[in-house]
Amino acid sequence: MDNQKEKAKILDTAIDSKGTFMRKESQFRNWISADGSTGFKAEPNRYHVYVSYACPWASRVVLLRKLKGLEDVISIDVVDWLMGPKGWRFSDKVEGSTLDTVNGCEYLSEIYLMADPEYNGRNTVPCLWDKQKKTVVNNESSEIIRMLNSEFNVFCKTEEQRKLDFYPKHLQKEIDEINSWIYSDINNGVYKCGFGRSQEAYDEAVNQLFISLDRVEEILSKKRYLVGNQMTEADIRLFMTLVRFDKVYHGHFKCNKKMIKEYPNMWGYVRDIYQTPGVSDTVNMEHIRKHYMVSQEMINPYKIVSIGPDLDFYEKHNRQSMK
Repeated sequence: MDNQKEKAKILDTAIDSKGTFMRKESQFRNWISADGSTGFKAEPNRYHVYVSYACPWASRVVLLRKLKGLEDVISIDVVDWLMGPKGWRFSDKVEGSTLDTVNGCEYLSEIYLMADPEYNGRNTVPCLWDKQKKTVVNNESSEIIRMLNSEFNVFCKTEEQRKLDFYPKHLQKEIDEINSWIYSDINNGVYKCGFGRSQEAYDEAVNQLFISLDRVEEILSKKRYLVGNQMTEADIRLFMTLVRFDKVYHGHFKCNKKMIKEYPNMWGYVRDIYQTPGVSDTVNMEHIRKHYMVSQEMINPYKIVSIGPDLDFYEKHNRQSMK
């Protein structure tokens, strides 16, 4: 597939008549369960996940795997930050990236074709692979993080990690509600701004983005986390967008009304999450910056990687006293 066709596959098929970017739904939606009742039983060394450090959706999975202590249970490979004409590629020539250690493929697209020779959808990360059945289990990040949260507890490295619950039953309704508008307006909202094909589509997306960022700022002025008094999946999902915002989305996607560091509560919140043990290991800013600015030549045709603002993620946040 040539470069223009690949870009069309990613963008043109996901643009409505008004020029608004419409994200396609993931197509592999099987579920891993602790007891195996779903046909995919949680077992050590059976599953493998393909990710990109650049991708906020895949990075959710990388972080859940880390926080739950599943690094020795679920193996991982990381694609090159550059998405070329044939999509995501495996490489050991780029620091932080790997070869495909399970199937020996050069491109992620080959993994999807192994699972389904007739597959013609988008070759996205994260991609959760079953080594036993040799198929893609799931490529929807919101579902994969819930599997890692609840179905592999017996294999977690420590008792403390086993007890960690990022989607506790008593908070699920509230988490689902906040996830809904944060996904639409912020997680996906930055892409609507960047990939919009009309002034109307951009104006609508950017206005809604900052309305919702103001809403988040108000929530975080009163509490340490989005829901309840603990870190939940809602925080993980939001964090992966916010940590990329000032360096990439603000300029590259034209989300430039304000920077996150101009929101005192939100910027403190980003530093708070970043300083949580294990989190910073999953944020590779070099992969993030280079991927967006070099791969997305329809937005940045000269592939110049901007330097972005100075950000100190280790600056004191003083949010630990909040409830």
